Amino acid sequence: MRATTRLALLGTSVALVATAAGATSAQAEDGGSGDITIDKVVVNGGKPVVVGTTNVVTAKVSVTATDNSGIAETTYISGNGPSPNYAQIWYEDGEISCVKVSATTSTCSGLLTFDPQWGNAVHNNAAAATWDLRTLVAANDLDYIHRDAATTFKVQRASKLTVNASPEPVTKGKTITVTGKLTRANWETNKYAGYATQSVKLQFRKKGSTTYTTVKTIKTNSTGNLSTTVKASVDGYYRYSFAGTATTPAVSAAGDYVDVK
Repeated sequence: MRATTRLALLGTSVALVATAAGATSAQAEDGGSGDITIDKVVVNGGKPVVVGTTNVVTAKVSVTATDNSGIAETTYISGNGPSPNYAQIWYEDGEISCVKVSATTSTCSGLLTFDPQWGNAVHNNAAAATWDLRTLVAANDLDYIHRDAATTFKVQRASKLTVNASPEPVTKGKTITVTGKLTRANWETNKYAGYATQSVKLQFRKKGSTTYTTVKTIKTNSTGNLSTTVKASVDGYYRYSFAGTATTPAVSAAGDYVDVK
């Protein structure tokens, strides 16, 4: 196990914590010794980690800790989602770097990696959830602190939204049909799939304006498709806008311009 050798220098009790943490399926309890504290933990700048179907996504994690002897290292940082989804980084592998804030305080940072094509971070769609951020920090005097959930953060399935308003151009007073589709990443097929029965707003922006206003709210069908009608009045842009859910981020389609004659 990678962490065991490093932590053996910190004493048997610390090594036992590291052993539990190194096995990703284990749930090591919080623990520590001395007066060391974790003061602040930030994951991805406080924003959800949004992962699509192709590109690797990295999320910066910063752990700030304090001890009267100074901080030696943050041994590991692990993002733990619903089993078997996890992502972790290790100090001894050079994946975590520590910067002194003062003689007693340091901030240790690294990147958690989420690869939809390979690995365990988004092994299945259940990974779209609230994750725990687990970490162990060691001080120069061998004090240590371990937290199973030093903070929490969200991992979400990337979303896409399209729109098409027709006919173009259209005679004033005639009917415009606005179609579209809401999809989100499926990490089990590595494709985007329709997001069913979700409320989506149809919005309109008059030509020359910078503000969209909501015309109506409709729901996607069983395959994520959208369709509704409106009466043509003035030139402008139509778009669909989705507010997002706990597992899927908000998204708005680019406006589709309609010329009204």
